[in-house]
Amino acid sequence: MNRRALVRRPGPRLAEGLLTHIDRVPVDLDLAERQWEAYVAALEAEGWETVEVPPAPDCPDAVFVEDTVVMYGDLAVLTRPGADERKPEVSGTEQVLRDLGFRTAHIEAPGTLDGGDVLKHDGTVWVGLGGRTNQAGIDQLAAHLAPLGARVVAVPLTKALHLKSAVTALPDGTVVGWDEVVDDPGVWSSYLAVPEEPGSHVVLLDGSTVLMSSAAPRTRALYEERGLRVVAVDVSEFEKLEGCVTCLSVRLRG
Repeated sequence: MNRRALVRRPGPRLAEGLLTHIDRVPVDLDLAERQWEAYVAALEAEGWETVEVPPAPDCPDAVFVEDTVVMYGDLAVLTRPGADERKPEVSGTEQVLRDLGFRTAHIEAPGTLDGGDVLKHDGTVWVGLGGRTNQAGIDQLAAHLAPLGARVVAVPLTKALHLKSAVTALPDGTVVGWDEVVDDPGVWSSYLAVPEEPGSHVVLLDGSTVLMSSAAPRTRALYEERGLRVVAVDVSEFEKLEGCVTCLSVRLRG
């Protein structure tokens, strides 16, 4: 199976990115560029081919490419971001995925859906409701994924920008989260609270390896105690913009 990941280079307006739950602090654009390159290098070192979506210099948040599409098998569901400023980001992602041969579907008005609100594991797709994603967007996603056997579950979201700003899943399906921003941990039958906010964000690289922020050393130790291999990267400049390791790529399988 091919292992490819979409990425998108940060643009000159990165520091103007939208904020909802944290205060704005200065962003070092040069450092952000270096951190992005190191993130891409980490993916490639773990056997993932990276595919760059063309830059969108007029869109400050375009580096957070995860929000533009939800992948499920060979289907790419192009999103309709909840923030109007981000809607122009989607077309570049769509063109790349079409060129790669993926089938495409779209979230249409009045639906809104950000890819960062979508957490998938073993046939279940949890979608954060209440921030950038609305019920119409969730209903459309469910209709697109139903033929593929997916079960879509809406999850309340009031304390974080996106669902995956609050929780992600380990390879064994354990959902990990930072309790302060998780509305209802009882949604998941297997839930593990982590001691640091950046530790709640993991990218699965294979069945025993996760990519995570270097800003969560205690959580890294927790994962390693569970037998996981951890690849840690510094994404401090993106964390200043409510970003995390999951936002910066879209994994493609098949």
